[in-house]
Amino acid sequence: MTDRAQRPQSRTALVASVAFAIVLAAAGTVGWRWYHYVTAGASPYDEVGIEVNRRLPQALRDWGCARIKERFPRAVPPYGCQPGQV
Repeated sequence: MTDRAQRPQSRTALVASVAFAIVLAAAGTVGWRWYHYVTAGASPYDEVGIEVNRRLPQALRDWGCARIKERFPRAVPPYGCQPGQV
């Protein structure tokens, strides 16, 4: 058996992998926060949920607004879910 020492990872690769992990974790957290807002939130007027929903691409925003309208049919749609409010 030969004992070959593993080549240490370069500093740039380490920084890149840590940065990627942070970005992935942030995207997952924001994504989960938005998904919870549109599918199970207690109110359609959650400030963070409204802001995240408003900044998403049109297809995701439309889907989220449809879920909110289904869950709260008598409520005034939150900002970003009414025509001309983006």
